[in-house]
Amino acid sequence: MEQTKEKITVYYDGACQSCVEDRENYEKMAGETGADVDWFDITGQDDQLRSMGIDPYKAKTELHVRDENQHVHSELDAYILLMRRVPRLKPLAWLIGLPVIRPVLSSLYRWMVKRRMQSSGRL
Repeated sequence: MEQTKEKITVYYDGACQSCVEDRENYEKMAGETGADVDWFDITGQDDQLRSMGIDPYKAKTELHVRDENQHVHSELDAYILLMRRVPRLKPLAWLIGLPVIRPVLSSLYRWMVKRRMQSSGRL
């Protein structure tokens, strides 16, 4: 019998259409294991984010995930943590973590977020 994983919390930007679509796609791929994830929409939650030790601006520009040990991970570390919970995404999580690929993806990620925020007038 498979052991149930402890829940993690994903802090996502519900005011970002791309972020909402990413959440929906993840939930489809995760299937039943998606129940191991609590989704927290950061929109208008600046005070609550601060009380949890998360910078509201960074929460809008980097994915944040709180693991089962209550540690907060951001940017690619957050994606890797989230992807490792879905069997078919595990190889991609491994690939993203490679020392040669990680810095390139990190730069690309920041560039894409900046473009998204500028185009939506939220930067």
